[in-house]
Amino acid sequence: MSTVTTTDKDRDNGKGLDQLALEAPKAEELAALLLNKDRPPRPSALSASLTFGWRAMLKIKHVPEQLFDVTAFPIMMVLMYAYLFGGALAGSVDEYIQFLLPGILTMSIVMITMYTGVAVNNDITKGVFDRFRTLPIWRPAPMVGYLLGDVIRYLIASAVMLSVGMIIGYRADGGVVGILAGVALLMVFSFSFSWIWTMFGLLLRTEKSVMGVSMMVIFPLTFLSNVFVDPKTMPGWLQAFVNNSPVSHVSTAVRELMAGNWPTADIAWSLGWSAALLLAFGTVTMRLYNRK
Repeated sequence: MSTVTTTDKDRDNGKGLDQLALEAPKAEELAALLLNKDRPPRPSALSASLTFGWRAMLKIKHVPEQLFDVTAFPIMMVLMYAYLFGGALAGSVDEYIQFLLPGILTMSIVMITMYTGVAVNNDITKGVFDRFRTLPIWRPAPMVGYLLGDVIRYLIASAVMLSVGMIIGYRADGGVVGILAGVALLMVFSFSFSWIWTMFGLLLRTEKSVMGVSMMVIFPLTFLSNVFVDPKTMPGWLQAFVNNSPVSHVSTAVRELMAGNWPTADIAWSLGWSAALLLAFGTVTMRLYNRK
């Protein structure tokens, strides 16, 4: 049970307890109190996206095991394929690594993108996205933030693979400019390609389902490409698929850029595929996100 006391000022004014209890705050005073403080401005789309991207990076800080797939996995991929197939396909590892490294770099980064869907599905299961949807922010910001955070992981994987490749003999005739141009193009494609997995992360119920479906899609798409060998050695019907695969276009563009060339057609195809993937799967992802 609470008690109400009067102040000396109230006593001087002759106000009793009953009178104080019956007095209501004036509307003008309440309005002035609410309007006195300026509300903080609504964050821009870029600011909100970068904030969620920083959140993704903090998750890596607290769970550093998440970097396994962008450190140990790329090293294993480069060494395994170079030494397994180098002698049989090109006569030596030194010869084969010149063809292999840009392709295996493309393949590895594309494969790593599927973990975006797993992270999205995990946050949905925990109810985190229910909170995000109540915030006064640009609606796609959480998804874009995930992908921006993953771009950092892709850059780490690229740096690791290029370092290992150069140790075992890879040399980029295009120099630093060619390497940076190839990696930049790969980052653009990977960002767009990741929207496929955000869709699956929202659509499927469990992390295992997301992983299973991702493997079914990504393995044929990456292995049926020009990552390992020239498509000219393949049957005609398979060449038709491989030559028009988005992974093949990106792999060829990255390979040529690092070699010091400027493959206009393959760059255009890579950017076209990126725009198409972003438009198609980004739209579906946001519809699922708004309805879920």
